[in-house]
Amino acid sequence: MSGVDLGTRLDVIAQAFACSADVAQAIDSAAYYGRHEPQATIVWAGDDARSAFLVIAGHAQSIVYSAAGAMVLLDSYEAGDLFGEASVLGGIAIGDEVVAVDTVETAKFANQIFIQLMEQHGAVALAVLRRIAGRLSETTRRMVEMSTLSATGRIYAELLRLARTGGGLADGRTIAPPPVFSALALRVQSTRETVSRTINDLERRGLVSRDAERLILVAPHRIEEMII
Repeated sequence: MSGVDLGTRLDVIAQAFACSADVAQAIDSAAYYGRHEPQATIVWAGDDARSAFLVIAGHAQSIVYSAAGAMVLLDSYEAGDLFGEASVLGGIAIGDEVVAVDTVETAKFANQIFIQLMEQHGAVALAVLRRIAGRLSETTRRMVEMSTLSATGRIYAELLRLARTGGGLADGRTIAPPPVFSALALRVQSTRETVSRTINDLERRGLVSRDAERLILVAPHRIEEMII
């Protein structure tokens, strides 16, 4: 049973699927709710459960490990984000692990139940297709950046992206709260030390300013010009 109240659950579902209140209630009734403590594995790599999950509260990460044992961050999930839906549709085992960063509450949908929801409600099917397309685009972007940009270039690009689209105020300049260096390093497949050194250098040059609450890109255009 979810520890999140019904009203909050329905709000998250309605926003995630851009659906009506009636459809949100139907989705809520079809879900099995779970609570996952910090650092708990929500889904194991190779899991054949083939279930779809909707994050109701908290923050989780999708990770894989390289042959050398290095951890690679594939994606991050917060309230309203889906994961596992591609496994349901493709009929294949999950290839990554999803781990709770803090306490996470999820709505879990069994394979056939989730497919029925997609068949019965166009809003669910459309939301799933949009998310899959978005992740494919994001994966392609990361592959291109890994092949064409230096580590510092990837850090610059990610800071600009966070300021424009996520973790910020969507003003193209502010990231609030400021990025955690270790998490940023995982996203760009670098090291915490490289991230710290890069951001400190930007601060010394007057291109960023930061405090405990935010990081501000003082001259985004200058940072964009430095991406190589």
